[in-house]
This record gives sequence, structure tokens and C-alpha cells, in this order.
Amino acid sequence: MKPQLAQVRWYRIIPVVFVTYSLAYLDRANFGFAVAGGMAGDLNITPNTSTLLSSLFFLGYFFFQIPGAQYAAHKAAKKLIFISLICWGALAAATGMVNDTTTLIVIRFMLGVVESAVMPAMLILLSQWFTKEERSRANTFLILGNPVTVLWMSVLSGYLIDSMGWRWMFIIQGLPGILWAFIWWKLIDERPMEAKWLSEDEKMELEKRLQEEQVGIKPVKNYAEAFRSRKVILLSLQYLLWSVGVYGFVMWLPSIIKAAPDMNMVTTGWLSSVPYLFAVIGMLSASYFSDKSGNRKIFIWPFLLIAAICLYATVLLGPEKFWFSYVLLVIAGGALYTPYGPFFAAIADVLPKNVIGGAIGLINSLGALGSFAGSYLVGYLNSETGNFNASYTLMSGALVLATIITWVVIPAPKKLQVAPI
Repeated sequence: MKPQLAQVRWYRIIPVVFVTYSLAYLDRANFGFAVAGGMAGDLNITPNTSTLLSSLFFLGYFFFQIPGAQYAAHKAAKKLIFISLICWGALAAATGMVNDTTTLIVIRFMLGVVESAVMPAMLILLSQWFTKEERSRANTFLILGNPVTVLWMSVLSGYLIDSMGWRWMFIIQGLPGILWAFIWWKLIDERPMEAKWLSEDEKMELEKRLQEEQVGIKPVKNYAEAFRSRKVILLSLQYLLWSVGVYGFVMWLPSIIKAAPDMNMVTTGWLSSVPYLFAVIGMLSASYFSDKSGNRKIFIWPFLLIAAICLYATVLLGPEKFWFSYVLLVIAGGALYTPYGPFFAAIADVLPKNVIGGAIGLINSLGALGSFAGSYLVGYLNSETGNFNASYTLMSGALVLATIITWVVIPAPKKLQVAPI
């Protein structure tokens, strides 16, 4: 029987990672509230420019994923995230001080640039601390920073905009990132062998387990070969299509709810938060059972399909039945987030360690491109058609395709004897 791995890792690594990614996610989602809460009128932002600004973050995010992931994998994820925290906190706060759209365009693009390496760097860091049997849960606690942030941020942003205006919302929500950078630097160790809070035996056992995982994975010579592989190409395409649905939903949900009759910003904030409560429950449940069963596939594709069905069903209901549509949106939001932990665990399961940094960077960069497309196209279709039907149909179709690809590329589980945690 194998020795039990040090449980203290969960308490030392996961909370810090969770808070860090939560702060990174603030400026992705609060922009939608600012637009719905008066920013567009104050800066004379046209609907087309608003659509561009909502999606521009992801364009900057797209271009710098792979270099950042390579740096994190071969040099220092800790240092990269420290610098990024300071930069994105400053840029997020500066968003509240702009007076023209040109400056806003530059800030939104640069926010994407400085945050681009954070997600792959975090995944790489976690892969150096948690084994295959633990990885889905570890990844889920990281990505939980996404829906949990949107949950409380939706409520807080509604109140901040209502009482202080959109400018102070950005400033108040941007500054904590700068302060947290120094806490991150103090608390995080790059690898187990550097951790003073682990015994020598605990360090050696963890390193041994991580090395054993790579034995059954066929080596890949270099990134060029990895990027040409069928698995990496299909995983990248799947994540692109999935992200069209996710960020079309996240960026435009406040505007969709605000368009309902007699809706104010405080109520919009509360209603916008509910889907993310279900997302948290779904993510925790899926990651637990995915690790326990060793099955990644069954905790990914059904939820993408449920989200697709719910989004399209809102089109069939029409705007007159707002509360029925809202219930479907809540289910769709929860289903969109539920598979994240198993998905990124599956990537680490099927790819060799020497190229996983670049592969995750490529997959995440294509996801960023999908996020850009989702944010832009949903906004464009909403403004051109005057309703949400075409954009919901687009998101639904993208998720159906992502479901099919998931079924093809994620391997069926092997019968594993999973070590208890």
C-alpha cells in the first residue's frame, strides 16, 4: 500500500491559488456591469464600440498564452504570476479613470496581455503539486475562482454602481490585486522540493508519484510535434467552441437581465449571481466524482449538451416569458462551468510533461480566441437584430459541436485503483 501524500498541500496551496485567480477574474466580468450601469453613456460608447471593448480583452489574452505557459513550465510560474498581479491590478483600477474610448481600448487589450499566462501558469503549478488522482479537484478549486468571483462581484458591482458609480467600482475592485501580489510571493513555493513546510520524506514521495505518472505516456520530441497531434488540435478546437458559449454568456448576462421590464442595477446584480452559485456546486461535485471514478469524459460532455439545450430553449420561449427563460439561464450557467476541473485534468492525463506547458498554452489561447468571438459576436448579433435569439442560437450551436468533440477526443476511463485522500 502506497504511503499517504501530505494533506497539508491542500491547505497551503489551494486557498492562495483560489484567491489569486479570483482577483484575475474580476476585470473580465465587471466590465459588463459597467456598460449596463452607465459607462456607455458617460463615454459616448456606441453599441459597436461596446461590443469591441467587451471582447478586446480576449484578443490580448490570445496572443501571449504560449510564451507565458512556456516560461511558467521551464522557469518560474510564481514570478510570472507575481508580476501579472501587480500589472492587472493597476490596469483594472485605471479603467475607472479613463475619459475617452481610445485609452479604454488600450487598457482592455493590455489587461488581456498581462493576464494571458495566469491560467496556464496556475495549471502547471498545480500539476507540480498534485497527482493524477487529485488533479481534477485541484484544478476545480483554482477555476472555482471564476464563478465564485462572478457570484459575489455581481451583487457588489450592482450596489457599487448604484451608490458610487462605475468608476469607483473599477478602482475598488482593482487595487486588491496589487496588495495580494506580495502575499502570493510570500506563501507560494514553486515545487515540493522548495517547501520548508514538508518533511524530506513527504517531498520525495510526492516527487516519486509525479514521475511515475509519466511512465505510461508516450514521449513527444518537441512542441511542434505536440501541436500537430490530433489530441491537441481537437482539445484546442473543443475549448474554443466551449469558450464561445461561456463568455458570450458571462459578458452579456447583465445586459440581458437589465433589458427586462422594470429592472434596476441592484436587482440585475442579484439575478446575475444565481447561475454562478449553481456553477460552484456543479464544479465541486463533478471534480470529486471525476477523481474518485477516474472518468473525465462523463463529467464533461453531458453538461455542455445541457447548456446548449437550455440556451436554445430560451430562444423558443421568447422574451415575453422572462422568468421561465431566466430559470433556463441559471441551469445553463451552472452547466457551462461544471466540466472545467475534469477537462483540464484530462489534458494533464493524456499529454507528456515535457510539452504540457506549451500544449496548455495553445489550448487556452484558442479558448481565448473563442472567448473573443463569443463576446464580440453575441454583442454584435444583439445590437444588429435587437434581440438575443441569434446570439443564443450561436452559443448553443458552438456547445453542441464542443460536446461532439469531447466525446471523440477524451479517452474512456481505465479501471484504476485510486488511492484514498
